[in-house]
Amino acid sequence: MLTVALFEPEIPPNTGNIIRLAANTGAHLALIEPLGFELTDVRLRRAGLDYRALATTTVYPDFPTFRAAVGQRRLLAFSTRATRRYDTVCYRADDVLLFGPETRGLPEAILEALPIDHRLRIPMHRHPDAKRAPSLNLGNAVSIALYEAWRQQDFS
Repeated sequence: MLTVALFEPEIPPNTGNIIRLAANTGAHLALIEPLGFELTDVRLRRAGLDYRALATTTVYPDFPTFRAAVGQRRLLAFSTRATRRYDTVCYRADDVLLFGPETRGLPEAILEALPIDHRLRIPMHRHPDAKRAPSLNLGNAVSIALYEAWRQQDFS
């Protein structure tokens, strides 16, 4: 089963939408604390509708505990700082797709601890007038990556 892992997510509606996505794809959802909200937050519930009961979700107190729990499964980290495109990977059914917090992304220490070919990016257009590189909404980025991984598993 594919796993989506959110490292220190900050925005309740994004996580709610990802809970809904996990329920609809059968993916497991891992939330790595600290969270920027309470799991009882009304904005989380509103975005996730009644899907939380349908999604398999595990909350981990910190990254080392999460890392120990996933064991030898392949960890694929998504970052705007990565060089390998997400669509060049041959995804496996037990892959873990790791995403960072909305305002800062994954810490450099986590990225550097992974092989370079396990650090993935989703291509984005950079407008010449933009002062900084754009990034996608977290829910959109998870959707893009998860559906590609699931597609490669023939949606099974």
